[in-house]
Amino acid sequence: MISLSEAQLAAWISPIFWPFIRVLAMFTSAPVFSAKMFPVRARVALAFLVALASQASLPQADIIGFNDARALGVLVQQVGVGLSIGFAVRLVFAAVELAGEVVGFQMGLNFASFFDPGMNSQSSAVAIFFSQMTSLLFVVMNGHLMVLMAVNRSFQAFPIDQNFLQALGQMQLYKLGTDLFASALWIALPMVGMLMFTNLALGIISRVAPQLNIFAIGFPITLVVGLVGIAFTLPMLDQPFIALMGRVIDIFG
Repeated sequence: MISLSEAQLAAWISPIFWPFIRVLAMFTSAPVFSAKMFPVRARVALAFLVALASQASLPQADIIGFNDARALGVLVQQVGVGLSIGFAVRLVFAAVELAGEVVGFQMGLNFASFFDPGMNSQSSAVAIFFSQMTSLLFVVMNGHLMVLMAVNRSFQAFPIDQNFLQALGQMQLYKLGTDLFASALWIALPMVGMLMFTNLALGIISRVAPQLNIFAIGFPITLVVGLVGIAFTLPMLDQPFIALMGRVIDIFG
């Protein structure tokens, strides 16, 4: 009769279970992976597959059983690091969405707001359009593989232990806030400059020819200039997106 001890079960399950928890926490918070159309069962199965396939590249860690006194601290660390990775990737999407909000405000389209189920709030049409384009870039430019690489590297930068506060201090996620606003303004700057020049030209026209109804022609001109600006600058969106994703990977690498 085959008998298995608790130490043997812990030695077999522990190397897979703790990475599985970290990957599953990342899938819960990262964009695209946490979408409602992604079934929960498929998300759990994919997290287990990633944890199993990463065993060859993971560093050697201590065997921590479920009855170990460190198990709760390790669980908190795995969930915290996984959520931090997803949150950092979410900030990349938020930077592009903020750029869309700024552009929509300059175009006068902020009144055309819709309910965004991803953010659970009202968002302008331009911000939702930029968000959809970012999701498309994320998939086309292998952003999902970059996120999985960040998770794999995080086991070397933040090994499996119970020092979550120390890991959180090393991440310094608060510094990503400056990158969020700076990148959003850089993305929106060409379109904001074009719209500002257009409004300046309309102001001069209203002073030169007061008989023109500037309010009747101003909105269509501003809208057309904004759409032309989006059409010209949207193909260059990949450069700031790659730069921000590289910044995220460097944090966890």
